[in-house]
Amino acid sequence: MLKEERFDHILTVLRDSGKVGYAPLSADLSVSEDTIRRDIDILSDRGLLVKVRGGAILPAKNPLNFQDRRSYFTTEKEIIALKTQPFIKSGQTIFMDGGTTICEIAAHLPVHANFRVITNNQALVPVLSMYKGVEIIVLGGTYNRETQTNTGLLTCQEVGSYVADLYLMGACAIQYQYGITVATKEEGDVKQAMLKSSLQQIVVSHTDKLNSTYPFKVCDVSEVGMLITDVASDDKRLDDFRGSGIQLV
Repeated sequence: MLKEERFDHILTVLRDSGKVGYAPLSADLSVSEDTIRRDIDILSDRGLLVKVRGGAILPAKNPLNFQDRRSYFTTEKEIIALKTQPFIKSGQTIFMDGGTTICEIAAHLPVHANFRVITNNQALVPVLSMYKGVEIIVLGGTYNRETQTNTGLLTCQEVGSYVADLYLMGACAIQYQYGITVATKEEGDVKQAMLKSSLQQIVVSHTDKLNSTYPFKVCDVSEVGMLITDVASDDKRLDDFRGSGIQLV
């Protein structure tokens, strides 16, 4: 069973009963109590539950509520968010661009997140503002109401003023042969600028966007270090990407 599936089960039981125990969860999931203990440690660090002797209880209501924690990783975007968290390190400078998946990643950050985000995504700002340890730099440019992002020459010029440790790229479309593509040239220009000014790149994509294309190319698949999706890395839907030089998560 995948770690994400264990997390989903733990949080679902917790939501239904208000508390969970190591022994019952170990029996439910056919794993050791040590595995359950480590899972609960991770979920506690992320503010999704409160550890107690022998298990965990629901957290109290608070502003860092992660959108009220209503569905506990039952959607594909929440799975992507959870899988992305280990690659975000304290003290990093991170580019985050547009898209709802990027916002979902931000909504599921650890409570004590501590890094710098540089973004053109206006919808991301209220989500990140909940984290006192996250510095937010908003890039200028022309505001697109449909995508809630800033784009244009000014945006790209400002991107070039930074060197990011990590670029979290939201994928519009990704195909093993034609690479990552977007619907508008302006959006593609911003992604290319962030790609050029970052040390590590991770593209996040729902499986519905795999093997699809848009008119404007951002880059080849091999130019991005990692692809994180909502399915397991050995899923057949990812077979076309194997051997292309990208790590599948």
